[in-house]
Amino acid sequence: MSHLATDHSAPQATATATATATAPVEPLVPAMPAASDGSVTLEVVHDTHYRYRTAVSLAHHLAHLQPLHDAHQQLHAFALQVSRELGTPRLSQDAYGNAQHHISLARAHTSLTVRAASRVTVRPRFGALQPEAGPAWDMLARQLRYVAGNGFQPAVEFALPSPYVPRLAALRAWADADFSPGRPVAAAAIALMHRLYAEFRYESRSTDIDTPLAQAFAQRRGVCQDFAHVLAGALRMLGLPARYVSGYLLTHSPNSAPPSAPDDSPDGAPEEATMVGADASHAWVQVWCPSTPGVPAEGPAAHWLDLDPTNDMVPGSGHVRVAVGRDFGDVTPLRGVIRGGGRHALEVGVSTRVVGPGPAAAA
Repeated sequence: MSHLATDHSAPQATATATATATAPVEPLVPAMPAASDGSVTLEVVHDTHYRYRTAVSLAHHLAHLQPLHDAHQQLHAFALQVSRELGTPRLSQDAYGNAQHHISLARAHTSLTVRAASRVTVRPRFGALQPEAGPAWDMLARQLRYVAGNGFQPAVEFALPSPYVPRLAALRAWADADFSPGRPVAAAAIALMHRLYAEFRYESRSTDIDTPLAQAFAQRRGVCQDFAHVLAGALRMLGLPARYVSGYLLTHSPNSAPPSAPDDSPDGAPEEATMVGADASHAWVQVWCPSTPGVPAEGPAAHWLDLDPTNDMVPGSGHVRVAVGRDFGDVTPLRGVIRGGGRHALEVGVSTRVVGPGPAAAA
């Protein structure tokens, strides 16, 4: 058996999974600019195509391709299309609340195409962020240490090492410069993100999904997955919870701002900033920032501040969240186990475009 992976009870939007041959997805409406409040409706099409040298007789795949649905991101429609007859993929929820689809193929095949098409409205979350007004990072780290009899804080799981983000002493030494005693956690984390962006180089094909964190850190180059793992690893070495986020982003942010401010900040002058990593699924990090003004305090993403180190920004309405986890392994867009196939070739393509303003602005 071979293993494959791509790089990558609240009301839910209608989601369908169909076993039909893929075809071009027509735009839902003509392309339109973002709304004045920064909310946008986006159309995302994610294509994955496998070609096998010999026939695959049996395959089981797991997909994390359906965007999250919450107060700041409304999923209007989702369709999963598979190029082979297989029946309806089974939808379930993983341990972190992400939607996942189970796909089984019992017929021989030499190729497989999976298309995920989504329509989602994203609303800015961090426009009122005050990073200097939050709690001190070292106080939060102390609160999360184990003390017999103390209550359990679920966020502590994301302060622990994980398969793709092991403990690495070099990360702690590297992060120390930005985490002086008493510095607010959000301000320190943003400063570390700035330094990562300045010191590391984004370089396609410089790493793969199995490149160790230590190697990516030492060579100071990689792709969005590596940037996210390095930032998460450094934060965890300081005792701070950090989650890995998979998703999508626009090639041109609808409301970009300078790196010192969120991309949905009213203080940032809108401009057509070209995003890095927009041609495939993207990855970034969330750091735990409770009691920080401007970080949502309710809902599934309560107390989590998003940071995109690949683009040196606090995400706004140009980023679509698909899944959260400890690292890439928890939220791989499409992975599987197959019998047969021999060597295989993989092609992945993602298209993200603005198709309308947010519903409130359009009303």
